[in-house]
Amino acid sequence: MKMNGANALIQSLVDHGVEVIFGIPGGVMIPIYDALYDRKDIRNILMRHEQGAAHAADGYARATGKVGVCFATSGPGATNLVTGIATAQMDSIPILAVTGQCRTTVIGKDAFQEADITGITMPITKHNYLIKNPADIPRVIAEALYIARTGRPGPVLVDVPMDMSLAEVDYEPIREVKIRSYSPEVEIDDSAIDKAVELIERSERPVLYVGGGVITSGASQELLALSEKTHILVATTLLGKGAIPETHPHSLGMLGMHGTAYANHAVHNCDLLIAVGARFDDRVTGKLAAFAKKAKVIHIDIDPAEIGKTVPADVAIVGDCKEVLKRLVERVKPRQETDWNKQIMKWRNEYPLVCPTDEDKLLPQCVIAKIWEMTRGEVIVVTDVGQHQMFAALHYKVTKPRHFLSSGGLGTMGFGLPAAIGAQVGCPDKTVVLICGDGGFQMTIQELAPAVEHKLPIKICLINNRYLGMVRQWQELFWNGRYSGVDISVQPDFVKLADAYGAAGFRVEQPSEVEPTFKKAMEINDRPTIIDFVVHREENVFPMIPAGGTIEEMMVNRPK
Repeated sequence: MKMNGANALIQSLVDHGVEVIFGIPGGVMIPIYDALYDRKDIRNILMRHEQGAAHAADGYARATGKVGVCFATSGPGATNLVTGIATAQMDSIPILAVTGQCRTTVIGKDAFQEADITGITMPITKHNYLIKNPADIPRVIAEALYIARTGRPGPVLVDVPMDMSLAEVDYEPIREVKIRSYSPEVEIDDSAIDKAVELIERSERPVLYVGGGVITSGASQELLALSEKTHILVATTLLGKGAIPETHPHSLGMLGMHGTAYANHAVHNCDLLIAVGARFDDRVTGKLAAFAKKAKVIHIDIDPAEIGKTVPADVAIVGDCKEVLKRLVERVKPRQETDWNKQIMKWRNEYPLVCPTDEDKLLPQCVIAKIWEMTRGEVIVVTDVGQHQMFAALHYKVTKPRHFLSSGGLGTMGFGLPAAIGAQVGCPDKTVVLICGDGGFQMTIQELAPAVEHKLPIKICLINNRYLGMVRQWQELFWNGRYSGVDISVQPDFVKLADAYGAAGFRVEQPSEVEPTFKKAMEINDRPTIIDFVVHREENVFPMIPAGGTIEEMMVNRPK
């Protein structure tokens, strides 16, 4: 079938199951957007900034498990994707970014809106391509989607010069992808499984430390089976929330800098740490020399580059988490609750997560706890980045995988709203609740427009403290309260802003208003809703271990 390169690109996306694109056109993207004009089998969501397009594709991928796709034009359009691509790379999220490029005849000559986007994004993509032959387009798109979703997932970029979009090609669909230099299928070392089983059976104080890899591989059931068979309790990373229901008695919640005190005490005192789909990032480990120093380490990950990168492993198992856990469950002997479990429960009772009762102050953690109480984990929660993110990680109990979406490794403010759009587009039958700070919200606030345009009923819970809250907290605790550059009390009236965009808007200033207002928001299903929760300005997130610190320095906000 003869068609131009632009139509070949769109047809390739359709042939490989892509149903939606998030993007913004530009001059060199006109042929590709023209190819979308009469299509009924693929949707185009017009975003208002390319960063929003990348985050929307990311949110779509996190919520659905499919590859999210975003489009941008050349030059500034492409460079505006960089933050979103880097966010996806840090969190191992499969997205495909398609960028337009100036004609091949002027590449390298500082043409209008030219940027070397393949060079710029090489450090933050799993792979990228520059199309130099229009006949390559079907193969490249097939390979890009395959690379993005297999092995350790990640972002792939395809740069398409305008003359490649216009050139005629003989289109044949690519049915199967084989790349000689890329072998994502890993053969699991059975002897390593046996060694892990032996360590588990010998250990007296084991803990499971679980990251986003368990969710990516769909291994939640296997993880739960292992925990229940062995009575080994589970601490998760931020991206691992939902890998085990956080209402389950074996869940210790999140560990790390703002993790629960009992999860951190368990990891600090364990004699065996079983790391599954996690990478020992610095927000988890703090001072490496003091992290789990009494423990042997079993490290399970699909990416061999992560094994031993930060913490040496006594047993390394390279492979898909789902298959590795399945084999562990089959081979490990059942074990009952021990004194170790009772000790961890003692820590849980000693350092509970609490919401102070204050009838005069609206506290962010209490707002989030109330949202949990009213939704019970049945909604997809998306967060932005900052204090509200950590309050949500602590006080919103996630019960299902892919129901808590948050920027972890890059910590990208502005992620929340567009990611919520992607999640809602990908999961139209689910309720999406965005928990967002007033700082991050204003970084991508323009994405309210596509949310309204497409009648997306996202519940935007704005935790509004009129500060860049996490920076202010650090300045209070470690910089003698010298609040420099963090006061953002000059801001729009968010209720009027909602009205201006065509969304619904409410303001909450008293604890008694939280429940009835959230109920009203839940009844609105034809547009997004902003609830402006005007919270106490200087509430801090606890527990907290200072950056690079140890558990001995952990600040715990104990109940009175």
